[in-house]
Amino acid sequence: MSTAGGDSATITGIGLVTPIGCDVGSFFAALCKGPSGLQRPPGDHPAGAVLEVAGIAPYIDPVSVLPPTETRCADRFILLALAAAERAMADAALEVGRDADPFRVAVVVATGGGGLETFEQSSHARLARGRAAVSPYLLPGMLSNMATARIAIKYGIRGFSSAIVTACAAGAQAVAEAFRLIADGSADVVVCGGTESPLHPTIAAAFGNARALARGWDDPAAASRPFDRRRNGFVLGEGAAIMVVERASHARARGAGGYADLIGWGATSDAHHPTMPRPDGDGAAACMRQALSRAGLAPADVDYLNAHGTSTKLGDVAETTAIRSVFGAGTPAVSSIKAVTGHMLGASGAVEAAASALAIHRGALPPTHNLDDPDPQCDLDHVRGSARVGPVGAALSNSFAFGGHNVSLVFGPASPPKGP
Repeated sequence: MSTAGGDSATITGIGLVTPIGCDVGSFFAALCKGPSGLQRPPGDHPAGAVLEVAGIAPYIDPVSVLPPTETRCADRFILLALAAAERAMADAALEVGRDADPFRVAVVVATGGGGLETFEQSSHARLARGRAAVSPYLLPGMLSNMATARIAIKYGIRGFSSAIVTACAAGAQAVAEAFRLIADGSADVVVCGGTESPLHPTIAAAFGNARALARGWDDPAAASRPFDRRRNGFVLGEGAAIMVVERASHARARGAGGYADLIGWGATSDAHHPTMPRPDGDGAAACMRQALSRAGLAPADVDYLNAHGTSTKLGDVAETTAIRSVFGAGTPAVSSIKAVTGHMLGASGAVEAAASALAIHRGALPPTHNLDDPDPQCDLDHVRGSARVGPVGAALSNSFAFGGHNVSLVFGPASPPKGP
């Protein structure tokens, strides 16, 4: 589907901070061949006593992404976003003001929880030492919109800005919003994506007590196993993915190429349950159909489906049911990258959008690692063992969330294409 004036929206920059790598090359290589980014948290990790296994992203020194005078109370989710944005802007070779009108650049960054750890630490300080122990810098250090705001401030972005908080669908929804802003003529460039830092004791305890997390695995790398018969929960992860999405004509005018074009999106609600998906997958199926319709594609046109695939019993079966409903017996090749990254909640959809774009750009479909014994209820054309190599014409990426939020994104080859 074209944007306003017959133009398309192309991804000219990708920035990553993930458990499996912080540059495009190492990230995609790990998706295809490993190693896994899942590990046992070290003893000094804040959630080490609560989590058996986690996807832990590299440490970000606050002064590497913020002025030294502005690092007070900056939650890790903000630091992850800033580090990823720095990589994305460099990858796109984009300088706001030089290459784009600041008022024609937008920024939309998602998060599921924002700075919950910073808030919790301040709450403990207040309870222990009173009101005076709460930093006046708490709010700009933890509010959910502050990753968006900090990126806008750092790069002088003066156009539309927003923060999406639709839980595990948020990162994908931020990317969809980028497409909408370019399609309706509101922006020429959108810096978009997701960031999450949920590896702290209270969030970990909540998921653990809900029996949602993988448990009992001797090898932490084996704990996340989407669609596998032995799966018993997801692995909590952290990280960020920020992308520069650009009107194709704008990219061409400055000599930039893209990894892939964003050509369609869908968004629906299950309206079913606060935490459980609809067993019939009806909301997710409607979302995929909507995305394909906007892209002007038939189901048979899709070569690759990057599944939400969290490694939960109910979620993987519900998604499989939805995929079968849309694609019938001839499903596209399917894989879930959460087997090696863990589930990064509000960042996951953005990370998986980046993976889908790279699959098109590199002509390779990453496998679902740990899919040793596929669940008969998840009978799809799974990519297993090793990557499938060959041209990828269209890719669909799913993100589903607590509250029944569903988002699907459709990607096609870039116009103009980025170099190897």
